[in-house]
Amino acid sequence: MTKTQSVTNLGEAPEIERKRRMIKYTIAMTIRVLCLILGMMVQGWLMWVFFAGAILLPYFAVVLANAQSNSEPPKTAAKAEAPTLAISADAFREAAAKDSYQE
Repeated sequence: MTKTQSVTNLGEAPEIERKRRMIKYTIAMTIRVLCLILGMMVQGWLMWVFFAGAILLPYFAVVLANAQSNSEPPKTAAKAEAPTLAISADAFREAAAKDSYQE
């Protein structure tokens, strides 16, 4: 009756996670700057699309940069067999009987 239990799974190292988030955020902010520049260079409805992108992009950049993909554990997670120890009441009675004989 042993159940397979998952060994503690460690996530990404903080430095790697921070670097990954910073790269995503930097890419999003680069796109925002491009939207600002293009918004000043074009006219008409496209100008408003670029300005809307420049205004709304910071929110989405933060959400995307901080989104974690820990929805499922890594597939390489090690498994450990945890033995289940069951002691019956008879074992306690036998131990108590042995103790009483030794006294």
